[in-house]
Amino acid sequence: MAKKDVNEVTLLAASFIRWGLGLFIIGLIMGFAPLSRYLQTSLQGPNWMQLENVTLWLGCPYAVQIGALGMIVIGAVYGLFPSDELEAEPRDYAAFWLCVVSLLAVAIVGYAGYFVLNALDFSLPGTHSAREIGWLYGLSISAAAYVIGVALAFASIMDITRYKADE
Repeated sequence: MAKKDVNEVTLLAASFIRWGLGLFIIGLIMGFAPLSRYLQTSLQGPNWMQLENVTLWLGCPYAVQIGALGMIVIGAVYGLFPSDELEAEPRDYAAFWLCVVSLLAVAIVGYAGYFVLNALDFSLPGTHSAREIGWLYGLSISAAAYVIGVALAFASIMDITRYKADE
């Protein structure tokens, strides 16, 4: 089979879609642990002290999944452009890597960080609010980086469509 030459924009589109699908699956897998913890504590009775931390923890897998779906959509839009007339710009690659790294950070901070900071809370009494604030800051910074990546991709897509519409 002969090897086809593939344009940078097509490779960028495929990268967005491939990483988006992978991160979506990571979000699905991450979602089982908080759901099982939530169900386990709900079967033990209405002890709301155990459930207070779970509500924020439940949101992390779904944040990764929603972000991953956004990456798939961005990749599909890049894939719709005529690839023979376009070249990927540094802004496009910056958008891609910001999205990937920030969603991985949400997964790490939101999932593994929950366990690490929870262990610190038990070993260092009185750090409950500091733990939650640090955890939320980490998630907020990761989410902000993702928004910046999406904004860069959106600006690039708008430039491409404006250029094509003016011809």
